[in-house]
Amino acid sequence: MRLVKPKKALGQHFLKDLQIAQRIAGTLDTFKSLPVLEIGPGMGVLTRFLLEAGHDLTVVELDLESVGYLNRNFPDLEGRIIAEDFLRLDLSKLFPGPFCVIGNYPYNISSQIFFKVLDYKDRIPCCSGMLQKEVAERLAAGPGSKTYGILSVLLQAWYDVEYLFTVSENVFDPPPKVKSAVLRMTRNDRGELGCDERLFKTVVKTSFNQRRKTLRNSMKPLLGSDCPDYALPIFDKRPEQLSVEQFVELTLISQKHLGKQAVDVL
Repeated sequence: MRLVKPKKALGQHFLKDLQIAQRIAGTLDTFKSLPVLEIGPGMGVLTRFLLEAGHDLTVVELDLESVGYLNRNFPDLEGRIIAEDFLRLDLSKLFPGPFCVIGNYPYNISSQIFFKVLDYKDRIPCCSGMLQKEVAERLAAGPGSKTYGILSVLLQAWYDVEYLFTVSENVFDPPPKVKSAVLRMTRNDRGELGCDERLFKTVVKTSFNQRRKTLRNSMKPLLGSDCPDYALPIFDKRPEQLSVEQFVELTLISQKHLGKQAVDVL
């Protein structure tokens, strides 16, 4: 059986441990009624268990050598292997209704993958998979943590984020230089933020651009230096101290101050 050679440029590290692959597939056990999109299946170590569990599976794989391997070894996937870049896909054309996302995500684009999941948050009730341990810790971190950041806030606004377990670097070919972790995100019951969603993203990104400063200083690029609301207690805090709800509050304050200028900012 001809195997696929891992390609450094694509961030490929193929999982060899079947027990771990089975555990990752099991993170979607409560969503078996929904279609599943697997990102970057490679040689199908996770794919195998998703199919065995009875999931309605589609896979997206950029590496043509991997696509050839999947076509030869997974006849059940005929017509369901998309040889494209996930980040460029129009997912609404693939899935008219809700669907789940899973994968052993390439480390070099994992953050971009989660930003894209956010774009489809009303269609993706669950997203799980394996990524770099440091990134997983960051996504699951709560307020007050040094690793809490932009993507933590944006994801936790819409998802309950669970850090499930750590994975050794020794179960991959080739072994990465870092440990990995398995994460699961389940859509929460928040239907809307209660503020302008685009401005919310801008506020979060602006505040964390100078994360060591208080919001009174870090928000100046957006609100200017003479915002009268700087006297409010929330501006004494640093961005990593704010919960999602407090970022909504900060967005409403910014919205009021910017008024019509908010359109120009966005």
